[in-house]
Amino acid sequence: MTKQPPTPPASPGPAFRHGFTRHWPGYFEAVVGKGPRETAVRALDAFAREGIPAEGQEPPLAVDLGCGEGRDTAEMLKRGWRVVAIDGTESAFEYFARREGLLEHPNLETRLEPFETCSIPVCRYLNASYSLPFCRPEAFDALWKVIRSAIEPGGRFAGQFFGERDTWASIPDRSHHTRLRVEKLLLGLDVEYFKEDESDSVDAEGQDKHWHVFHVVARRPE
Repeated sequence: MTKQPPTPPASPGPAFRHGFTRHWPGYFEAVVGKGPRETAVRALDAFAREGIPAEGQEPPLAVDLGCGEGRDTAEMLKRGWRVVAIDGTESAFEYFARREGLLEHPNLETRLEPFETCSIPVCRYLNASYSLPFCRPEAFDALWKVIRSAIEPGGRFAGQFFGERDTWASIPDRSHHTRLRVEKLLLGLDVEYFKEDESDSVDAEGQDKHWHVFHVVARRPE
């Protein structure tokens, strides 16, 4: 007998339905125009303290993996980075067009590719804000290996992992991890910021949700 995926609650909130069905246009509409994620700002601030990007030099490369509607991409470009923005949803780049000057920025390259199978260039900064939980579990280890290999010595990773007690952990096409598992994934990196957030709060559209999230900024040693 074929195992059926879990059925969402009878009256879930809109954001829950968008996430459950991967209906990203609905999610993008809920968060469009918002500022960069905290982990992205922390990583960019850390680079800035190191003098990166350096005035008069070629802008370093950042990859925004699962870039969504562009909130982190816009901040990277504003701070003088070159950015390869990758997303598997075509409507993500339609939302890029809503941010003035973003889609036409000379330092931006967009790629419409599922991140489980995309080609990730060698980069100084790999940003994955709230995207990795949506990697299929059977593809996660290979993707994480590619991510680790893509980051240059002295470069950084910033992003989120979802914990096993998150509301969406029962959905079979998501990747959720225990704290111990996340710590093992980060072995060999200098972890500059690690916050485990578990709370009953609301999602992007104000609906009740239990969050279990690990927020991470980590640097690859030189």
